[in-house]
Parts: sequence; structure tokens; C-alpha cells
Amino acid sequence: MRKLFLFVSFLLLAPLLHAQNLDTSSAGQAKALQTILDRDKEIRYQTGDVEINSDVKLSVPTGYKFMSQKDAEFVVYDFWGNPKQDGLLGMIVKQDYSIADPDKWAFVVTYENSGFVKDEDAEDIDYDEMMETMQSEEEEGNNERTKEGYEPIHILGWAAKPFYDKKNNILHWAKSIKFGESTDTTLNYDVRILGRKGVLSLNAVGTINQIAEIETHIPDIIHIAKFKDGSKYTDFDPEIDKVAAYTIGGLVAGKLLAKAGLLALLLKNIKLVLLAAGVMFGGLRNKIAGFFSKKKKTDEGLAETAPNTDSEISES
Repeated sequence: MRKLFLFVSFLLLAPLLHAQNLDTSSAGQAKALQTILDRDKEIRYQTGDVEINSDVKLSVPTGYKFMSQKDAEFVVYDFWGNPKQDGLLGMIVKQDYSIADPDKWAFVVTYENSGFVKDEDAEDIDYDEMMETMQSEEEEGNNERTKEGYEPIHILGWAAKPFYDKKNNILHWAKSIKFGESTDTTLNYDVRILGRKGVLSLNAVGTINQIAEIETHIPDIIHIAKFKDGSKYTDFDPEIDKVAAYTIGGLVAGKLLAKAGLLALLLKNIKLVLLAAGVMFGGLRNKIAGFFSKKKKTDEGLAETAPNTDSEISES
């Protein structure tokens, strides 16, 4: 199965080709692809210490980069076609990330000012039982999704059971899901960093066959984002601070269908594009894959001939 971002490339090109009166000629396809590559060059990334709001800061290490809020909104809303939501702060990606590269995953960063999430129940949760409960309650949630025009979500099970790092107040888990009648299995990998006033979410956008790769980067990802002094989980003051309406268990279970909405519409739109475009994008698919294959070989060639210095950016 082709990786998710190859399909995303189709999604990116659809409005461009439509704007050109569906010019499917080689020249039209080349122009559409060049438009994407030009827009890709305009995105500004940040590394090192980055402040993204009054409560959260990032320490972006070598091998990663951060896409700021404005560019992330362009990617998530305009390119991927997701509905706008409050709290989007940016995206954490690998150093070689490109919006048009078919083989790249990304962590979408959002923040919810929901209050202090109590963690007393973290060690007592039976996650197998929780999964069974969530699956049994699918129908009710999917009825609401259908009314809103979205495909139903079917939870297949845990791809990685929830784990709570009590020392660092970080919760992460992965689930296997599918949408509607699709036979494709999608990865939804969630990282939640708890703070004094709310929850910082890092949501991986990728496919189920990327879980092993994404998991290798989790130790880096979870330490990139940190709450500032005064906003940390340990700074909670029960006399003045708001307490969230849910605990650790509620964060995993109660938010599941809502948080999966980001990928739900993304995949829905991708499928619509593939069904509508079909053969039209056949040649362009090869051009996109060929472009990045050529780019990768070029980068590898440069890496072989380049001197090895401490100032170079390494791949992770």
C-alpha cells in the first residue's frame, strides 16, 4: 500500500488542476507539481528554542524542525482539507520533510486549555476493557459523525496500549482504525503532555505500516515540547486553578472519536480525489515519486562527498 502522503500529493494537486481547467497534459501536470514545490520552498521552519504560546516552548533538536502556526494552518486546512479547529500551534517534522513528499509523516501540535487533568487513575485502568467499551459505544458516536457528513470510524484495537509516564506527565498510545467501508487500516498515534492549565497534543499523521518508524522517534518527540515554568503540571495550585472534567482514563476514551476527526476528513477527501481523478493522475503519480526518488539519490550522493563536521545536520 502506498504511503499516506503520496495520496496527500494527489489531494494537493486536485485544486490546482481544477484551477487550470483540469489541464491534464504533461505541461499542465508539470506546472501543478512546480506550484507545490514553489509553495514548499516558502514554508519557514524553526529549530532550537521556539516559543509557541505563553505556556509552551519547544527545544527542536538536530534532525527535526518546526513548522509555525501560519504554515501549519495552510497545510492542515488548505492542502489537506481539514475543518478549522481551535488550538493548532504548528507541526513537528523530520529535517528532510516536504509537504509534497509521499513518504513523510508529521506530528500536528495542538493545545487545549481544558484545565488540570488529574492522574490518580492512571495505574488502575484496564485498557483492554476500555477498548471493548469504546468499540461497543461506536454506534452512538458514529451517528453524530454521519449527521455532520463524516464517515463512521471503526476502532480495530490498540496498536500500542496507553502508557503514562508519571515522572514527566506524558501519556501516549496508538490505535488502529478504519473509516467507513474502507479496508485500509490507519494509524492514529497520540501523545499528550499534561500541564497546569491544559493538555498539549502531538498527533501523528501517518499509516499503520509506519508505526515502527514513528515509535523510534517518540523518545525525541515527547521531549521537544515542554511547559514553561509556572505552567508545568507540578505548578498546579488547587486553590486557584481549574480542574479538567476528565482524568487520564477520560482523556484516552472520551476524546478518542473527536481527536480522530483530523484524520477522518483527511482520508475521506483523499479517497474522493482518487475516485474522481483515477487515471488522470496516473502519470503524475510516477512523476511525484520519481522526483523524490531522484532527490533522495542526490542527497545521498552529496552526503557521501560532504565532509563530516559537527555543524552538519544529521538524519534521525
